[in-house]
Amino acid sequence: MALKNGLYQLSLRVVPPLYSVVSRMIFSTCKVQEYGRENLDACRQGGPFVAAGWHYAVLPTISRMGGMDWVAMVSASTDAEYISTLLQHKGFKTVRGSRGKGGLKAIQEMGRFMKDEGRNAAIIADGSQGPPRKAQIGAVFLASKTGAPILPFAWSAKNFKVVRSWDRTMFPLPFSPMALCYGKPIHVPKKLKAADLEHFRLELENRLNDLYVQAWGCFGRKEHHAADE
Repeated sequence: MALKNGLYQLSLRVVPPLYSVVSRMIFSTCKVQEYGRENLDACRQGGPFVAAGWHYAVLPTISRMGGMDWVAMVSASTDAEYISTLLQHKGFKTVRGSRGKGGLKAIQEMGRFMKDEGRNAAIIADGSQGPPRKAQIGAVFLASKTGAPILPFAWSAKNFKVVRSWDRTMFPLPFSPMALCYGKPIHVPKKLKAADLEHFRLELENRLNDLYVQAWGCFGRKEHHAADE
């Protein structure tokens, strides 16, 4: 048990920094075309905001967010410790929680970082376990507590591979053109009543899926699937 724990701790020190270097090299070769950039600029000028995207694009999302002040929610699972360590290596603040474990507390912690440090919040809208492209309530609840707008976004790539996971995580191949689409911000009323949360959750889900279609349409695709399928 001690040996296993020691190897795990060693991998936490080695794998995230190594991935950070490799991913930086890969993404630096990919030309990103942005659509709806004015929506991002509007959110930046107005103070902290909540960025929300689907889990399949978590890798390009992490790469792109470097250089800004962020707090991100990461699953409370043991495996997610690698993601948390990677984000911290890139300067993120992280809070741990998910729909089934510590989610409400994590939202409250994110709200404090936004208020006290002016950090923007990053949330994976379909959570750490899905179902894919079905928005959970976290981003809407955080926006309601803080008064911050939600900025929906979606990624695509011309040449890519997918991981055979629940969300079919996508990562681009070197030198692949990519598209990043920002949607119009969603303004959620503060202290929203529980009965009204579903309305804004569904609005976020629909906007994210519209952006998903827009992004993959840039490369003549309807969805993200393996390039060799």
